[in-house]
Amino acid sequence: MLTSVLAMLWAKKKKIAVVDADVDAPNLAIWLNEVSDENIQSSQKISTSFKAVIDEGKCNGCGLCAEKCLFEAIKIKNSRAKINPFLCEGCGVCQIVCPQKAVDLKPVQNGQIKLIQTKYGFPLFTGQLLPGETGSGKVVAEIKRRAEENNQYELMLIDSAPGTGCPVIASLQDARLAILVTEPTLSGLADLRRVLEVVNHFQIPFRIVINKWDINRSLTKEIEKEFSYNFLGRISYDQGVFKAIANLKPILKTNLKAKKEIKKIFNQLRTSLKL
Repeated sequence: MLTSVLAMLWAKKKKIAVVDADVDAPNLAIWLNEVSDENIQSSQKISTSFKAVIDEGKCNGCGLCAEKCLFEAIKIKNSRAKINPFLCEGCGVCQIVCPQKAVDLKPVQNGQIKLIQTKYGFPLFTGQLLPGETGSGKVVAEIKRRAEENNQYELMLIDSAPGTGCPVIASLQDARLAILVTEPTLSGLADLRRVLEVVNHFQIPFRIVINKWDINRSLTKEIEKEFSYNFLGRISYDQGVFKAIANLKPILKTNLKAKKEIKKIFNQLRTSLKL
């Protein structure tokens, strides 16, 4: 939600590019009501990972590859090694240890990238990790690379996945500022502190936004106090947000309280960034 509103607001001030880097569950196009195929400029499957392939003519069934595979992707059946492609991570250990040189690593199409020219005047680069595939961080890196090739922008907004995994790390790489959205719950605070370890590791300046702040006002106050120097704003809990997204209505085109709150966050952000 936050990225969609900020993107629409920034687009009125600067030339921007927007990246949906949550490749496991991309939904920024939904928040922007860009679900029609009419504005898709390009759609392409990409390969950023490899999987092992067995040459059964060379394999003698010694089982060394199955023994060394950390992901248990290889089983010996009928005196031949068989690979489960859904478990194979393409690490290459089997290729290294195979005495018969019967293993090869071959690229696989593991993701898809779309370029949407939105009705709001900015390009949206969105990616999807294909079912059963791995390499989400590499797919994010490829989306960002393609967005960066579009040198018609002054500012890039990246909507990251939650958590601290590979796609998050790839999203944070080379970022000038990280806006961390948390909720006033014990699990939300724990997750915030975990992602801060990653952000601080890369020495990225950060700001904090508390979503649904009013479901736990006391914990909200504690978070604001702890991160007072990095606090950016808060967004209220409102069931109207769910109704809006269900009807593909961008929050900026509603009269919800969240709209006013995010506008306030946007103005504070512009001031702090001097943009």
